[in-house]
This record gives sequence, C-alpha cells and structure tokens, in this order.
Amino acid sequence: MKSYSEATVGSLNLFNENKKVMPYGVSSNYRFFEPYPLYIKKGKGSRVWDVDGNEYVDYNLGFGVMEVGYGNERIVREVSKVIEEGTILGFEYYRTGELAREISRRYGAEMVRFSSTGTEATMHSIRIARAFTGRKKVVKFEGHYHGSHDQLLVNVNPPNPKGKIMSSLGIPEETVVNTIVVDWNDIDEVEKVMKEDVAAVIMEPVAMNMGLIPTKEDFLREVVKMSKEVGAVVIFDETKTGGKAYSGASGEFGIKPDLMILGKSITGGFPLSVIGGKREVMEVIGPGKTAHGGTYNANPVSVVSSLVTLKEILTEDAFYHMRRLNRMLVKGYEEIGEDVGIDVSISSWGTSGTVFFSDEVPENYKEFIATDVRRWFSYFFTCLEEGVIPMGGFNEQWTLSVSHSEEDVKRHLEAAEAGLKKAKEGGMNFSTDESF
Repeated sequence: MKSYSEATVGSLNLFNENKKVMPYGVSSNYRFFEPYPLYIKKGKGSRVWDVDGNEYVDYNLGFGVMEVGYGNERIVREVSKVIEEGTILGFEYYRTGELAREISRRYGAEMVRFSSTGTEATMHSIRIARAFTGRKKVVKFEGHYHGSHDQLLVNVNPPNPKGKIMSSLGIPEETVVNTIVVDWNDIDEVEKVMKEDVAAVIMEPVAMNMGLIPTKEDFLREVVKMSKEVGAVVIFDETKTGGKAYSGASGEFGIKPDLMILGKSITGGFPLSVIGGKREVMEVIGPGKTAHGGTYNANPVSVVSSLVTLKEILTEDAFYHMRRLNRMLVKGYEEIGEDVGIDVSISSWGTSGTVFFSDEVPENYKEFIATDVRRWFSYFFTCLEEGVIPMGGFNEQWTLSVSHSEEDVKRHLEAAEAGLKKAKEGGMNFSTDESF
C-alpha cells in the first residue's frame, strides 16, 4: 500500500475533498475501493491516466463499456456532428428505427424499445413480463446483478449468503416478497420453484458479476425449457454479455429468449440500453397498457454512437481480434500460475476473463465467495503499481477492446506475474461488502 499511496497523492487529496460533499467521494458505489479510489483524468485507446499522471493499460474499460477504445476517432467525429444539431429533440429522433433494425438483425429481437441504463431496462422488463403473463413472481439467481432497483437487488454479493438477503438498506421486505432466489447452475433448485405463478426468470446467460462464471449450457437450455412449460417469460440480461460476442450470448448459444436486455459496450461510451424481444411480449407496451418512458431514451448522441459502434467498429473481424488476444491472456495466466506455484483458476468467455484464487473455477456464488479474495487484493494493487488495471473489482472481469494489442497483453501478463507472486506471499484484509 505504500507504493499506491506514494503514487496517487492527487487521488487521495481529491478523495478527502470530495467525500465532504459526496458520500465516499464518488457518484457510484462501484467506483469506491479501500483505502481510497483512483480519480481518472483521461483515456485514449487502451490506456487511461489518473490525476497524478500515472498511465495504465486498462482492462476494466468502464466495467466493460469501452470495447471501442477510449476516444475512438470515428465515434468522436460522428457524435460531434450530432451535438451541433441538438442532443435532445423532445420528439422521436429520426434514426431510432435504423438502430432498432440493426439490433433486430444482429441479436434476433423482433421488436425493440430503448432506455438509458441497464437498471432501467431490467426494471421495465420485469413489468413487461408481469403484464404479459398476469403473474407476480420473478426467479433470479444468486450472484447475478440486474441493476439497482429494489425488486432485483437481492442476494447479489452477500458476504455471508444464507436465505434471502437484501443487497441494500432501504428495501422493504414486502417489495421482494415475489422475488425468488436460486443457485446458478443448479437445475434441481430451479425445478423446485418453477410453478404456474412465475411471471419471469431473469439471468445473465453467462454470470459476470461474481467474476466470470461459465454457464453449463445444458443448464441454460433446461431453464428455458422449464420456463416455457409453465408459461414464464425468459429474460436474458445481456447488459454485459451482449457486447462480449458479436451476437451476444443468445447468438453464441443459439437460444432465443422472450426478452433480452442490451447495454454497455454496444453504445461506444454513451448511455443507452435496449429491451428487445418477441413481438407478442413487446406489444404489451403502449399508452393505456404497460408503462415505458424516459426523457433521454434514444437521444440522438447515443443513437448515432451506437450505430457507428455496431456497424463500423464492433464487427466480426473486431471480435476475432479481441477473442484472439483474450486466448493469449488466458494461456499466459495459466502458465504464470503454474510457474509461480499458486492456486489460481482462470475462466473466460468472449472478450473477457477472470482470475480466481482457488484451485477450480466456481460454479455458483457460494463457491465464488469462498475463494481467497484477500489474495486478489494483493494481486490487484501490485498490477496497479506495474501500470495495469487488470479488472475493476474482485467480482468483475477483464475485457479486451479493439485498441488492445499483443504488446498490451504482454504488459498485462508481466504485471500479472508480479501480482501473483505478491499474492502468494499473502493477502490483504479489505472489505468485500456489496457495492451498489
């Protein structure tokens, strides 16, 4: 910690000033970590610079948002034109349908509505599912995060998972009485709760908020099958996964959910989320029917940025590049872990991966929270000292961008080697409290 403190005096000073007027000195709980957060000044390509001038090769990428790379010239050029013509126009922007058709083509959604954040989109999706089915209960999986609205902020990252646990103060028990929580990758648990009164089953098709925990594909297909048998709406929350593969997890697995949420990287750094799905489900939306609104929904800046991102930047060739680098990174981690002689396991999917300090990759949240998180902090701060942000938190993953190079991967692995060696010496006792 001495090296971190000496190198980030500017961040410490900002933290001490900001926390007087902002709780914990940040605008999102996710951005805080002990002993104090980094304050970033700018980003370009695969790199960011903090207020002290330290340069980092960044694999957090705004928690997976910036796969296009920071300051992408194509996005800057097109968005600059839009800003001159008006950032909010009140009525519907004329290119919204063009983006809806592109998303329909790429992700297989028959109809689309836009919101601004993943939290809004998942909140609306639950309402849509309830309106469509006329039922109340929603099944979610422990360790899966679907935004910070009350009804799904349950058993996200509890330090001591046991029973139903609200993931925030201020959530009344009666708000989540219709929320059912089950273990990921456990089909027997799902079968026990899958009844005729279930309106929806919502999931990240690849778990990405307890590290990256791969999905048992048979499990995923069985959950979808059971849901259809009882008439429940299947919601894939692809806020993260939708940008980790060309057509998201649904395209990779060849599974078409009833509703799909998209966001983060598909917009190239601007706020936009997508609720897409089957026509018969989406048609419950409308005046006098099911509510959906938002002043900033499909604003011109976000729409144009998303069109450029999907059509010109995050192409199939781009995903080939990013996934090739990801395979290099995974292989490097595995070799370093073996050479260092430390128990680590590496998981990966699409453009992302996670290092777990355990002898096997966890299969669910309870196994994840049992990994040696203390060693993760030793690894993380050592990587920062080496000029690499390996991922955003112990329950996150790294992400590759179109701007990352083989040289960047080599630098990441050099930092990782130093980090794993330090982790082998021991861990750091920092808080693992939920950060929403």
